[in-house]
Amino acid sequence: MRLTTKGRFAVTALLDLAMQQSNNPVTLADISQRQKISLSYLEQLFAKLRQSELVDSVRGPGGGYCLAKELGQVSVADIILAVDEPIDATQCGGKENCHNDSKCMTHDLWAKLNDLIFDYLGAVTLKELVEHQEQINEEQEVVPLFDMRSSTAA
Repeated sequence: MRLTTKGRFAVTALLDLAMQQSNNPVTLADISQRQKISLSYLEQLFAKLRQSELVDSVRGPGGGYCLAKELGQVSVADIILAVDEPIDATQCGGKENCHNDSKCMTHDLWAKLNDLIFDYLGAVTLKELVEHQEQINEEQEVVPLFDMRSSTAA
């Protein structure tokens, strides 16, 4: 499958945006710092995400980006396709010319895998990813074993 860093970074950046956005736009510089993704790379990705109407940009002081749709309306497949990332496991890019300009013996296998991957990624929404990440964050919070404030001095 040809899922490169472009698709992975786009999903990561939008998940970060979804988790940080309250009523205020989120800057690409902040996403870049948190996720360790090049700012110039994020600018390129967000230009495509804006063209696909997945994000809106806000100019001026306090500006940045915000989601253009509800979390439950944005799938991982939407994000990957928005940045022109193919979801394709075939050797021929779906053109059926993989073996001497004709379909290879395993073309249908890889094409079916493409369908399954696309269906899966189309069913996973940003809302689910945010909820999952919030659950992980809650589980990782450190709970003190002994609270010094509640102890009494001897």
